Amino acid sequence: MGTTITLTAADGHTFSAYTAGPSDAKAGIVVVQEIFGVNHHIRDMADRFAALGYAVVAPALFDRTERGVELGYTADDVSKGRDYRMKLSDAQVMVDIEAAAKHLSGKKLGIVGYCFGGTVSWWGSTRSTSFAAASCWYGGGIPGTKNESASCAVQMHFGEKDASIPMSDVDAVRAAQPKVDVYVYMGAQHGFGCDERGSFSAPDYELAQTRTVEFFAKHLG
Repeated sequence: MGTTITLTAADGHTFSAYTAGPSDAKAGIVVVQEIFGVNHHIRDMADRFAALGYAVVAPALFDRTERGVELGYTADDVSKGRDYRMKLSDAQVMVDIEAAAKHLSGKKLGIVGYCFGGTVSWWGSTRSTSFAAASCWYGGGIPGTKNESASCAVQMHFGEKDASIPMSDVDAVRAAQPKVDVYVYMGAQHGFGCDERGSFSAPDYELAQTRTVEFFAKHLG
C-alpha cells in the first residue's frame, strides 16, 4: 500500500499524488490515470509496479478542476470524466507530469498510462525529456498526435474491438511511428486492462502487462 502526498507544479499549482514503492529504488515509474481519476484501479496498478521494486507516483491530474476525483465505470462516470478532461489544457497536464517526474528525480524513469493516460504517456515521450521509456495503453488521443517525435523508447497497446479507436487509426499510428512497438489484442475492447470494467480481458491484460514489465526492465534496468 502506498501513501498520498502533495506535489507542486512549476506554475505553482499544488495537487495530490499517490506514491508507492521503495524510495531508494534506482528506477521509477509515473503511472497516469484514466479519465476516472486516481481511483482504486490506478492505485492498484501503481502498487503492482511498486511490488516489482520501482518507486512509483500517480499524479491526480484532475485536481486542477476538482480535487479528490475518484470515479467508477458507469455511463454517468464516463460523462463526468470526459467533462473533467475537457477542462484541462494539454499544457497543464504536462506541467503536472513534469512535477511527478521531478518527485522521482535522480532515477531512470518510465511512464505508463491507460485511456486518457495512454495518450499522456505518449506525450511523455514526445513533449518531455524526463523519461527513458513510455508504455501507452489504449490512448484515444494518440492518433491525433501520431506525427510527434519521441525522445525515448515507446510501446503501445490497443484492443482490436475498441469502439473509440478504430483499427484504421492504429494502422495510421503504426505507419507514422515505425520504430514504436504497436501491439493489437484481437477481440479486446477499450479498457481491457482494467479488472473493474466489463471490458476486462484477463489473458490480454496479462500479455500486455508482461510486455510492459519486460519493456521497463530492458530500458530502466
